[in-house]
Amino acid sequence: MAKQALPDLPRWDGPLSHPFYSKVVKRALDFVLALILLVPAVVLMLPLAIWVKLDSPGPILYRAPRGGYHNKTFYILKFRSMVVDADKSGGTTALNDSRVTRAGRIMRKLKLDELPQVFNILKGDMSFVGPRPELLLYTMRYTKDEECILWVRPGVTDRSSIIYIAQDELVGETDPVAHYEKYILPNKNRLRVEYAKNQSFMLDTELFLETLWGIFHKAKRAAEEKKESSHA
Repeated sequence: MAKQALPDLPRWDGPLSHPFYSKVVKRALDFVLALILLVPAVVLMLPLAIWVKLDSPGPILYRAPRGGYHNKTFYILKFRSMVVDADKSGGTTALNDSRVTRAGRIMRKLKLDELPQVFNILKGDMSFVGPRPELLLYTMRYTKDEECILWVRPGVTDRSSIIYIAQDELVGETDPVAHYEKYILPNKNRLRVEYAKNQSFMLDTELFLETLWGIFHKAKRAAEEKKESSHA
C-alpha cells in the first residue's frame, strides 16, 4: 500500500529569539543527553514493550504524524497505550476513556509511554523541551501568530504539558474533543507561542525540572489514591 501524502504545514520564516542556542547549542545538548539516557531508557523500554504486547492485541509502538521543526511533518513515537485505531474515534483522551488499555493507564500516569521519543530526539525531530507537537488537524489551523511554533523543535515537554498534566480529568467524560478545542487548545497554543519567542537555556532547564517534579507528584497522588481505594 502506498504511503499517504502528508500535507504541507503552515509556513513561518520569522527570527528566533536565540538562534545560535536554538540551532546549535540546544541540538548538541539534546543529542548528548539522549545518548547518555539511551542505555537506561532501552533497559526500561524492553519490559514495557513486552507488557504492551501481552496486555492487548496490536503493535507495541504508536506512530503518528505531527507538525514539526521548520514546518516539516514527522512521525512521533510512543508506546501504544490505547486500543488499535483508537484515534479514529477522536484524538482527545477523556476521563476514564474505555479506549485506554490497562498497561496504557499506568504508563500514561508516569509518562512512560513517551520513552520511545528518545529516538525522535536522536534523529533531530524533537527536543527534550519544546512546544508539544499537535495533531495535524490542529497544526493546520494555526493562525499567523501561532505559526512560529513550527520554527523551533517540538519537545517531549513544555509549559502546557506541565499545566495540563492531568488533561483527561480537565476535559471530563462528556464530549472531550469539544471541551479541549474550546477551553484548552487556545491556551496551549498561547503557551507554545510564548515558548517559541522566548526559548533559552534557562527556560529549558526550568521547564525540564518542573516536568520531573510534576510527574513525581502525579505518581505520588496515583499511589495514594490506589492505597485509599484498597482500604475502602
